[in-house]
Amino acid sequence: MERDLVITQRLVIPAAELHWRFSRSSGPGGQNVNKVETAVELQFDLNRSAVLGEFRRQRLLERLGPQLVNGCLRVAVAEHRSQWQNRQLALVRLGELLREGLKPPPKARRITKPTRSSTRRRLDSKKQRGQIKQQRQRRPSMDD
Repeated sequence: MERDLVITQRLVIPAAELHWRFSRSSGPGGQNVNKVETAVELQFDLNRSAVLGEFRRQRLLERLGPQLVNGCLRVAVAEHRSQWQNRQLALVRLGELLREGLKPPPKARRITKPTRSSTRRRLDSKKQRGQIKQQRQRRPSMDD
């Protein structure tokens, strides 16, 4: 059952670096709930991983910092009634978290200034709107 977790073509986390914990799950399941440990907790220690290079480790620590507990990334799943399904879902979620954490940061926004013509168009439309509102306020006189 133990299988490696493929993050990218160049990054595969061996099953030996993934630590599993199982517990009884709450929720539906009948008698199964009281006797089978279906809830799954998957932990991956970023600091002790042999497959992560220093650059990847630093990027993950920066991007996933709030989600880490003592340098460990933890995923808990208790959605399904079977342990096998919960294990599969935990692997998928851990993979998604790591892929998201390894993405490069977005490019910084380049500050731009509106062009003269766009500023002029904006002001002209504001003036035109103001004139329309002024015309609505005028009351017709008795001479009209």
